[in-house]
Amino acid sequence: MSEQRQEPGRSGPRRVVVAGAGMAGVQTAVALRERGFTGTVTLIGAEPHQPYDRPPLSKAVLLGEAEDSAFDVDFEELGVDLRLGCEVRGLRPGDHELDTEAGPVPYDVLVVATGAEPVRLPGTEGVPGVHLLRTLDDVARLRPVLARQHDVVVVGAGWIGAEFATAAREAGCAVTVVEAGERPLAQALPAEVTAPMAAWYADAGVTLRTRARVERAEPGAVFLDDGTRLPAGAVVVGIGARPATAWLAGSGIELGAHGEVVADRRLATSLPDVYAVGDCASFPSARYGERLLVHHWDNALQGPRTVAANILGAPGGREPAVYDPVPYFWSEQFGRFVQYAGHHAAADRAVWRGDPAGAAWSVCWLRGSRPVALLAVGRPRDLTQGRRLIEAGTAMDAELLADPARPLKSATA
Repeated sequence: MSEQRQEPGRSGPRRVVVAGAGMAGVQTAVALRERGFTGTVTLIGAEPHQPYDRPPLSKAVLLGEAEDSAFDVDFEELGVDLRLGCEVRGLRPGDHELDTEAGPVPYDVLVVATGAEPVRLPGTEGVPGVHLLRTLDDVARLRPVLARQHDVVVVGAGWIGAEFATAAREAGCAVTVVEAGERPLAQALPAEVTAPMAAWYADAGVTLRTRARVERAEPGAVFLDDGTRLPAGAVVVGIGARPATAWLAGSGIELGAHGEVVADRRLATSLPDVYAVGDCASFPSARYGERLLVHHWDNALQGPRTVAANILGAPGGREPAVYDPVPYFWSEQFGRFVQYAGHHAAADRAVWRGDPAGAAWSVCWLRGSRPVALLAVGRPRDLTQGRRLIEAGTAMDAELLADPARPLKSATA
């Protein structure tokens, strides 16, 4: 992919339009202002709500401990033109215009930050009592379900399924989690790592059914393909998310195998003057030697800084800003704080620190002697130190690394 470059002497963009008002879109607008951009910034969001953070939805907002999770950003003071309840419908790059339900919006530079949308369970569209958990409106519909302490069936034992099951149990619901795979988080982590996590469900009083597929859902019940009928006052579907990019059809922008926008190392797309950031975009990682599609909060927080820097141009002829992070995410489930940094796919070996049957342990993946990823359960210091070691590419001594009493930073080779 050819990289976009601002020609010497060319005036900078005067109108930046950001499609998507989630974390990635909001942080792009903030980063532009922080870097001194004085032109027009227009932030377009499909939802009518004030832009908000998503992680609290599955816990504090869902359980009524917080009313919302709106970003603490004064858009008026920043001089950001905030257009809410406005869905983007198409892109005409030849005209430098974004089509929305309120009409066309011209841009000098466009940032695609429309995030991801949940995958729906086939055959459940319109069935009463079947819910997703992605938006503030989804939470508003689920709060009464928890308050009435319904029997709840959660479809999918991934991150969001585990987090919702945790909240539902805290609310006093009877919870059954149905997972088509052989174990929780089967798509995210190796079997030896996820095996200990299956016990967390039983410890929390949650029934976990693996190798189980939903045949159909009806009001009040879920039927599995083996004939089992599960009572369900509510069904919550958490079987993954896909990039929200259908609106880009016909624009000529390059999309990847998962429907994501294919961005280069500067987060520029195949179209002139168009960038993409967050859950809707993949990027090439020199660190890991492959293209990454990261559906996590930290990616939506960090990427906008690179986008803003490249929109404004590299001062003094310096090289453009390159995006190549150590991916990071966390999850709170069943009384445990789980953190992950890196990308373990290219690792040669895994080194365990602590007993996975216990309350606190971690796993470090090595490629040769260098760490490429780390999973920490109840060991935040391991995560903090491990992330720095991964970023630095520090060689580790595997024997020292395996000692959970030794700080990670002192297990170097």
